Amino acid sequence: MYAAVLRTPYALRTFGAALLGRLSYGTVALSLMLAVTAATGSYAVAGAVMALYGAASVLLSPLRALLIDRYGPRRALPPMALSYAALLAVLATVAWRPGAPGWLLVALALPTGALTPPLGPTMRTVWGRLLSDRRLLQRAYSLDGVAEELLLVCGPLLVGVLVLWAPAAFGVALSAGLVAVGTLAFVASPAVAGVAPVPRAGGRRTARGKIARDLRQPVVVTLGVGIALGAADLLVLAFAEERGRGGSAAWILAALSAGSAVGGLLNGAVDWRGTARARLPFLAAGLAAALGGAALAPGLPALALAAACVGLFVAPALTTAYLIADESVDDGFRTQAGAWVNTSLNAGSSAGTAGVGLLVGHAPLPLCFAAAALAPLAAALLPKGDAAPAAVLQPRAAARPRVSRSSSSADSSPSGD
Repeated sequence: MYAAVLRTPYALRTFGAALLGRLSYGTVALSLMLAVTAATGSYAVAGAVMALYGAASVLLSPLRALLIDRYGPRRALPPMALSYAALLAVLATVAWRPGAPGWLLVALALPTGALTPPLGPTMRTVWGRLLSDRRLLQRAYSLDGVAEELLLVCGPLLVGVLVLWAPAAFGVALSAGLVAVGTLAFVASPAVAGVAPVPRAGGRRTARGKIARDLRQPVVVTLGVGIALGAADLLVLAFAEERGRGGSAAWILAALSAGSAVGGLLNGAVDWRGTARARLPFLAAGLAAALGGAALAPGLPALALAAACVGLFVAPALTTAYLIADESVDDGFRTQAGAWVNTSLNAGSSAGTAGVGLLVGHAPLPLCFAAAALAPLAAALLPKGDAAPAAVLQPRAAARPRVSRSSSSADSSPSGD
């Protein structure tokens, strides 16, 4: 099943290198926050650094992806990743000892976030090049999503071990090394060489308009999923602290991640009937129902179970959104399409955390959980415009004839942006 994906020539080598670089995204946030707090003694400075770093990283993601599509990953990724790693190294050096100037750390945060290399979207573009069979591509995206989920869990745990014997700034330096080595190994793969820049062509504005329409559904649904997840993080903490067991929040969120991993693997294993566009609203609605059900949890064990049920829909929803983005565009826009989905997830998560933060304390927690479920539910109601939903939730009885990637995107105007 998944072995067929990894047996594809160069797949394991390329995927492993990308995961090594992406591990830095799991270690850098906590390391940077701890390092800045220790160096300045100010949570306000740490908050400003993380806000600027995060905003630049999220909001400029489509622009960085545009550079990948325009110049190809072998030309665009190394200078981006090495500059990002160098700035992380400078941040680590400045924050190594107490007494670091806060203004300098804040000033460095913005360009560092702006140069974050889009390894995730680029790896998904490579998957699309390696696998012409859409069923194998669904499995590859599922495997990619589950691996990324595990990296985001393991990264902070690794930082927690490191700070027991080294300054937190060492974790920032480690993040720099991981992204530099991982990126260079990634672009050295022959699979990445096949992702060449696409020459610019006429009709670019028309192509962009069509792409904007085609990406509306996955971007909006992913935004709703992000809002729900960002809200859930804070609501779980508030629920646990209300019962005097704030430390239990980590285990409940781990249950959500575990549910997401299981859901992702199951989603990739099933050969679904119907299109991804028809399936996505059901996944968003399922996530909304599970999150709304958390409002009825009487205690922490029940909330952990509800969180695991929420997780069952997370990775499948994201995988399906990335599949829709991939099949909606021509080669010159693939990395950008994935980046827009990723950006909507991260922006939604930030908005969800901020929004529910204003609500908690002014409304009962069950009502807050129900309110958080409204975003993915509203996104699920977005018109999908294709296959009837009756066939969506049934495994396919027989394999359909294989359709080449060129024919599946033949109606998109070619453009290298």
